Amino acid sequence: MTDSVRRYTGERTRQRDEEESEEEADETLRCPECGGQLASDTEHGETVCRDCGLVVEEDGIDRGPEWRAFDSKEKDQKSRVGAPTTNMMHDKGLSTNIGWQNKDAYGNSLSSRQREKMQRLRTWNERFRTRDSKERNLKQALGEIDRMASALGLPENVRETASVIYRRALGEDLLPGRSIEGVSTASLYAAARQAGTPRSLDEIASVSRVEKDEIARTYRYVVRELKLEIQPADPESYVPRFASALDLSDEAERRARKLLKNAKEQGVHSGKSPVGLAAAAVYAASLLTNEKVTQSEVSDVANISEVTIRNRYHELLEAEEQVHLP
Repeated sequence: MTDSVRRYTGERTRQRDEEESEEEADETLRCPECGGQLASDTEHGETVCRDCGLVVEEDGIDRGPEWRAFDSKEKDQKSRVGAPTTNMMHDKGLSTNIGWQNKDAYGNSLSSRQREKMQRLRTWNERFRTRDSKERNLKQALGEIDRMASALGLPENVRETASVIYRRALGEDLLPGRSIEGVSTASLYAAARQAGTPRSLDEIASVSRVEKDEIARTYRYVVRELKLEIQPADPESYVPRFASALDLSDEAERRARKLLKNAKEQGVHSGKSPVGLAAAAVYAASLLTNEKVTQSEVSDVANISEVTIRNRYHELLEAEEQVHLP
């Protein structure tokens, strides 16, 4: 038998097996009496035919809870499972937590002796949750990330991403010679930029325990070593936050976005700070829409000097004029 014949025979056999398996799967989804479609009745635990009503299977397993709840509070009270695993905790949320309330399951206060016992148990439980120095390091860093993210108003997905970046840095031994606070701050800064909700280095430094230069240096090192793909920050992503802080209208926000788009078309944004461009666009838009905002107010919100705002302001208006030239 030649190779071509063997290959042809093998292909035909495989096709026949696939067709037979498809037919078997189709038969399991059809009624054995009339060939109609089957439907699952979860309330009664039965599988019935939609056409003739034949009960094909009964006493099905109900994989849901045996209790009913009519609001979220009742659901939380009756639920006997914990929260889903998360990278924002050093043990991913799989360990046991002992509540701080000194009450029993029925809401009654504990006696003084029982309170002392529970306090000792909490202490030992906290010690056992971290088995080695690496876990203690991770616990401290994730606590820092959560603290800074809360202060900056960053959403949960950014905290989760920052936790993953820090875990990767810890796993690849990038921490020797660098502080835990520095790497955790750099991870949060990178995660915020990846998620499209960037914060400026000055904003990050204002809530961090390390200096701005160390954050920038550690950020470049982490991005390079972990090969993170982070696009340059878009000035437009800062506009909604600045406009909201200055209590500007939607029209002013749209005008600021338009100014930035024109600047991009003219290449004005290249090499410029995105925060400075966004602040200048918001200031220019407020003037163009007759919503008087001072440079000092914009400077305080964006944490950018008034000189930078004035320089970028003139550049944005010149770019606007160039776009409208015939």
